[in-house]
Amino acid sequence: MLNFQGAYSMQMTGFENAPAVMFAYVDLPLFFISARHGAGVGFTNDQIGLFKHQKFFLQYAYHQPLWGGKLSGGIHLSMLSETFDGGELDLGESGDPAFPTAEANGAGFDMNFGIQYARKSWYAGFAMMHCTSPTVTLGEEKVNEFKVSPSYYLTGGYNIRLKSPLYTIHTTAMLRSDAVGFRADMTGRIAYHGSKHELYGGVSYSPMNSVSFLFGGDFHGINLGYAYEMYTAGIGALNGSHEIIIGYKTELNLFKKGKNKHKSVRIL
Repeated sequence: MLNFQGAYSMQMTGFENAPAVMFAYVDLPLFFISARHGAGVGFTNDQIGLFKHQKFFLQYAYHQPLWGGKLSGGIHLSMLSETFDGGELDLGESGDPAFPTAEANGAGFDMNFGIQYARKSWYAGFAMMHCTSPTVTLGEEKVNEFKVSPSYYLTGGYNIRLKSPLYTIHTTAMLRSDAVGFRADMTGRIAYHGSKHELYGGVSYSPMNSVSFLFGGDFHGINLGYAYEMYTAGIGALNGSHEIIIGYKTELNLFKKGKNKHKSVRIL
């Protein structure tokens, strides 16, 4: 299965220089080895005010049947590119040398890894982002540094089967921390599984942060989704975040039937 997915998010709409994130990746099974191996490549572009964070990445995953379920592990290697547009700063007459007055760039190597176990209707996983704690030096004078701290994720989910085989309730929970802050997200959505298409809708809640509403579907291999995150602390309900997701899946009929079964290797 060849899998492509892209997403675009506009955060804190209505504010000047609000964050905007674009993400795209493609993955597929390494069928010349076995269907247990998968690999992917992708790109992210994260614009926050005068900062631009870009990342090119490669990832690999391995799936191993275990105890009636499946144990999956993955590694994600990336090259970070950081840019600060100092030319847009208005420092007045201060002339503070700590702030670049022109565009400053820097790059660094980063790594993530994750592990997940899934069995029948439930799954649980752990991931660590920014394992290398990269420090990116900006500009030729090397007086400004951008440090990326590690963050940790715990995830879990359970699928509730209803009397009708056409409907399933999916519940998920995620805990994440960078050893300074902490966030929890709990999501529930109901999915309709038709013969030619699937539809879903749901709600996600993050205590002291936000409430999100999401819906979408899969139509002949094309996946479309939309989510709106409404902040519950300090920001108006209309200044939330919009996210649009589009994906596409297609069978790789290069070998015998059944040889190309594969799931996305995306860690997060």
